[in-house]
Amino acid sequence: MKKIIKEWFWVILVLFTLLIIGFLLRINKLTYLPVFVDEAIYVRWAQIMRAESTLRFLPLTDGKQPLYMWSIIPFLKLFNDPLFAARFFSVISGIGTSIGVFVASYILFKSKKVSLLSTFLYLISPFTFFFDRMALVDSLLSLFGIWVFAFSILAAKKLKLDLTMITGFLLGGALLTKSPALFFSILIPTTWILSNWPKKFKEKIFHLIKLIGIFIFCYLIAYGMYNLLRLGPNFNLIGSRNMDYVFPLSHLWTNPRDPFIFFIDKSFEWIGIMGPWPLLILALIGLSASFEKFKKEYLLIFIWFIFPILVQSEFAKVITARYVLFTIPFLVILSASAFLTKKHLIEKISVFFVLFFIFLSVKFNYLLLNDLENAPLPRSERSGYLEEWTSGYGIKEISDLIKEEKLNFPDENIIIGTEGYFGTLPDGLEIYLQNVPKVTIIGIGLNITKVPTELKNAIKAKDKVYLVVNSSRMEIENYEKEGLSLIAAYPKAFRPEGLREYVQFGPRDSLYLFEVIK
Repeated sequence: MKKIIKEWFWVILVLFTLLIIGFLLRINKLTYLPVFVDEAIYVRWAQIMRAESTLRFLPLTDGKQPLYMWSIIPFLKLFNDPLFAARFFSVISGIGTSIGVFVASYILFKSKKVSLLSTFLYLISPFTFFFDRMALVDSLLSLFGIWVFAFSILAAKKLKLDLTMITGFLLGGALLTKSPALFFSILIPTTWILSNWPKKFKEKIFHLIKLIGIFIFCYLIAYGMYNLLRLGPNFNLIGSRNMDYVFPLSHLWTNPRDPFIFFIDKSFEWIGIMGPWPLLILALIGLSASFEKFKKEYLLIFIWFIFPILVQSEFAKVITARYVLFTIPFLVILSASAFLTKKHLIEKISVFFVLFFIFLSVKFNYLLLNDLENAPLPRSERSGYLEEWTSGYGIKEISDLIKEEKLNFPDENIIIGTEGYFGTLPDGLEIYLQNVPKVTIIGIGLNITKVPTELKNAIKAKDKVYLVVNSSRMEIENYEKEGLSLIAAYPKAFRPEGLREYVQFGPRDSLYLFEVIK
């Protein structure tokens, strides 16, 4: 025991230090990025489920698995800011993923140096730093993915039922989180190549039967957990909603190049920008330098990295950077493996790329924390998170104004009309105003051409009435004539010149707060 403690003391100390630094960086200015459309929906679902136990399967109404929203509920009790609470859980998920990266890389290569480096690369990568700070299900999916990988290897090597059971519970958690957990189900049998196969043919057959048997038990546990969702209504919507996002299998032989070529290019563009790209160089160095010694390990980790990217590129109707987040843990392990080699020149080259990776990552992360609009996000991500209607600039500020007014006039009824019926608005306002009495939020649709009748009727009833709308969806030109008084405007990030949105809506969108006065 003393020998083990002595051997692992410095490793545990360094790992703990890395985790603390990674955690503190992630919770710093956690709500600096305004709420995103999916975040608003997920947090609102969690609030409703917390308030009403009979609605614990509410996300099924939109074909979404509810585990992430269930997990947010305890944090809503700990923190007053609902967005901070939900993002805090994502931070915890990211730290759990980084520990999984350490464990999985050590299982593969038995190198403390590689395990620590892979954890470090994961923690400072802008890709993971950005998404581990958002209230999205992908951080939790990534956590389950790396731990399913690690425990399925251990189960395949040791053929122990307890390890298989843990793998099953982890896979079940992934299936309750998001549909791409199907990739983990498909890929688990690939870990069998690391099993301790006997030499004799008959013994190999028996070994294979044993592997199949214990992993059938793993699948029974996982899909038993998944089928608990049948207890809630609308379970069938998971499958139907999935088909809104993916092409059928026949797409492979009817039109295989579209959108595969575009999406595979985008996937590696996102990894190159947010990875950033030295990760890919280090991964290639690792593969070329140590492949002969670790053929099976490299083959396994590469499959878990590339297979989901290829399949999503072929079959996904829509893809964004967060859809490949759960592959990044496998990439950082590949990248850290560049230091398995004992060749001095290759080590020097690898050190150079690690230092360059650190430089690019620190610069990127600094901008994410301090100057978000100038962070070099990919075009699609910048548009969604910072520029368009999906970005929640101004929502928190408007909520604070409403709360302040309620403090001054506690008996006043306030009616707030918002564009849309669900999403950034009105859900973004509802997450902040759910406990404020006598405040009612009404969705009124898109492309506002006039003040809706229900808001005008509220004026007649002597209520205080507001309208919250994005400028790109506001088609009323003469506000005063329509009975609107502009209280505040909250500009979003600038759009680059030349884009269709720039031509149609101008250099930047804004969230408008109007008071309806007649």
